[in-house]
Amino acid sequence: NLMQSVSFLASTSMLLVLAIFTPFGQLPALSRALGALGLATDYTALDMQLHLLVLLAIFVSSFFAFTLSLRQFNHFCIMLGAISHEVPATEEEIDSIAMLNSLAAKNFNSGIRAYYFAVPAVAWFASPWLAIGVTLITTGFIVHREFFSSAHRIAASVAVIASRGEQGKLG
Repeated sequence: NLMQSVSFLASTSMLLVLAIFTPFGQLPALSRALGALGLATDYTALDMQLHLLVLLAIFVSSFFAFTLSLRQFNHFCIMLGAISHEVPATEEEIDSIAMLNSLAAKNFNSGIRAYYFAVPAVAWFASPWLAIGVTLITTGFIVHREFFSSAHRIAASVAVIASRGEQGKLG
């Protein structure tokens, strides 16, 4: 299920990359459309291209993060399936598989973060100050989720419990 989610987001990133190329040929129409929305845009064509290039970079980086994550999750599944079921797995095997799973999750999170930062990039079309404000809010949101959320506390407590178990084995 996780691999399907990663695959979906990688495909979505590629569709967004392709969609961002469309306005490059229609910069005056994009400027008029933003004006019709009531967004005060006095951007030059070069400014608009820069905005679009930033969005393009964000979604290209998310595509690469998601596809790398998908590849790593695939290797994780292969390694998990390759373990012998007749003898207990060695600590090295278990550690290698767990590290690969963690690396895949880390790359998945990088792709998700790119999506988060696409929001301030879109806000930049309305105002540079709005983009700065939304960037700060987005950064605060991510910091809270990564370091102060319930999920982080649970993961940290599981890591402490596992560490105590390892110390008990050694002692």
